[in-house]
Amino acid sequence: MTRRTRLAPSPTGALHLGNARTFLINWALAKQQGWELLLRIEDLDTPRTKPGATEQAVEDLRWLGLTWDTGPVTQRIDLSPYEAALDRLDARGLTYRCPATRQEIAAAASAPHGDEHELRYPGLYRPSTDSPPFPFDNDEPTAVRVIVPDEPITFTDELHGPRSVNVQQHVGDFVIASKVGLPAYQLAVVVDDARQGVTDVVRGDDLLASTARQALLYRLLSLGPPPRYFHVPLVLGPDGRRLAKRHGDTRLSSYRGKGVPAERVIALLARWSGVPDTGEAMSAETFAQRFTLDTLPLEPAVMTEGDDAWLRDPV
Repeated sequence: MTRRTRLAPSPTGALHLGNARTFLINWALAKQQGWELLLRIEDLDTPRTKPGATEQAVEDLRWLGLTWDTGPVTQRIDLSPYEAALDRLDARGLTYRCPATRQEIAAAASAPHGDEHELRYPGLYRPSTDSPPFPFDNDEPTAVRVIVPDEPITFTDELHGPRSVNVQQHVGDFVIASKVGLPAYQLAVVVDDARQGVTDVVRGDDLLASTARQALLYRLLSLGPPPRYFHVPLVLGPDGRRLAKRHGDTRLSSYRGKGVPAERVIALLARWSGVPDTGEAMSAETFAQRFTLDTLPLEPAVMTEGDDAWLRDPV
């Protein structure tokens, strides 16, 4: 069987050093293992999509020296695969409409935080055999939620080992289509990975908790076994928070615009990835030859002011 992975940037902003490290590791594993590589632009988050971000992401990846076999392909060009998946779940009685707002969910007494960014949905509009369905005006904006069983979902991550998550207790019935009628990330990524033949997923470990939800959707949609997952540590700022604008300008396009060679950026990414003797310059090809999962640190990398100064020093 041909194995395939994907690079999946989202055009909600420019790629920064943290994104670059994950993509570089993904690309290196594909080169080492002989996986096909797809470039997929995940552009369904319409309100946050930035004009020109897709083109910028492609340019940045090429500047680093990354290549791919197929793509770039986008999601918004054809929504029918996601709509078909929603129809299949609906036909099985596994979905329901939900008008709840974040404020309404937060106000519910039984809605503890699922994680830093997400509230557990307490089943406010979940259908019940003991009461009639909630009446909705057809013009009322409603999300679509999937009915999640109250049971553990198990999977194995190639870096973190076996995992068991009770999705119902963690986040509850989660959204699979937004109030504006677009498929949500959890559904879209499952549909795309399955139909595009993705067998190996390499991504940041901030998505580790999402994996159980995706494994559940694979099962509910009868899509066969999920991919193998490799969740790599994130790059954090000095304050211990995920690398972002608050830590300064770490965009690849910014370094490139200031004349920093791609090989110098890769040398820093290699240092964060457990590659020894990186020196001051390294090509993507050399990174792929030297990188190993065995020496990848499982704790987050930390971007310091010294790292930024080192990148910008003349070479």
